[in-house]
Amino acid sequence: MTLTAPSIRFENLTLGYDRHPALHHLTGEVKPGSLLAVIGPNGAGKSTLLKGVVGALKPIGGQLKLDAIEGRDIAYLPQLADVDRSFPLNLYDFVAMGLWRTVGAFGTIGPKSAAKVAAAISAVGLEGFERRSIGTLSGGQMQRTLFARLLLQDARVILLDEPFNAIDTRTASDLIALIHRWHGEGRTIVTVLHDLETVRRHFPETMLLARECIAWGATRDVCTPANLLAARHMVEAFDRDAVACARGAA
Repeated sequence: MTLTAPSIRFENLTLGYDRHPALHHLTGEVKPGSLLAVIGPNGAGKSTLLKGVVGALKPIGGQLKLDAIEGRDIAYLPQLADVDRSFPLNLYDFVAMGLWRTVGAFGTIGPKSAAKVAAAISAVGLEGFERRSIGTLSGGQMQRTLFARLLLQDARVILLDEPFNAIDTRTASDLIALIHRWHGEGRTIVTVLHDLETVRRHFPETMLLARECIAWGATRDVCTPANLLAARHMVEAFDRDAVACARGAA
C-alpha cells in the first residue's frame, strides 16, 4: 500500500540549546516521499535538526511546519549510543512497543498483533532472539531490533540518526534494504549519515549542514569537494551569526 507522505518545511528556522543556536537560518522543504541524507562535520547541527522535527526541541527563531501530520505519525530512531538498554525487557516486548498507536500503551497483544510482531522480527533476521534481553544484544542486533519496532510504527515520516554506526556490513546492507522498501511505499525518510559512500550510493538528495545550510539538493551536486571543505571551515570558524541569534533570543 502506497502512503501519502506530508512535507516538512523550514522557514528561517533556528534551533539550539539554552538559547544558543546549534543550527540557524534554515529555509527549505523536505518534499513528500523524499529520501534525504543529512551530512556535515561534527557539531554541524544534524542531530539537532531531527530533534526539532520530532518536537524534542522548540524553535528559537523561525518556524518548522509539518503539513497534515501529527507527532505520533513520526518515527524517530536516535543514535544507538543514546538508547537505554538497562531496562529489563526482552526483544519481543521491545519490538511490540511499536504497536502503541493501535493497541495503546497498556493494550493487549492479540493474535493479529502478535503476527505483526513476529513478521517484523523476521523481516530484520532475528527469529529465535525473541526472549533475549535487549541488554545482551550486540550493536548490530540492537539496531535490527530498533528497525523492527519502526516497521510496526508504520509512520509516514521516518527520522534516522546515524543508523549504521558501530554495526557490521551485512547488518548495514539489510537495513539499507529496509529503507529502500519504506521509500518505495512513499514514506518521507530523513537520515543523518557520515559515510559519504553510503550517501552517494543510496540517497538521491542530500542536505549539507555546518550550523547552517551549505548546500541542499541532488546528492551529486551537494557532495562536492568545494562544498565539503566549506562546511568543515564553517564549523571550525567562529560563528558570528550564531552569537547574534543567541543575543536576539535572550
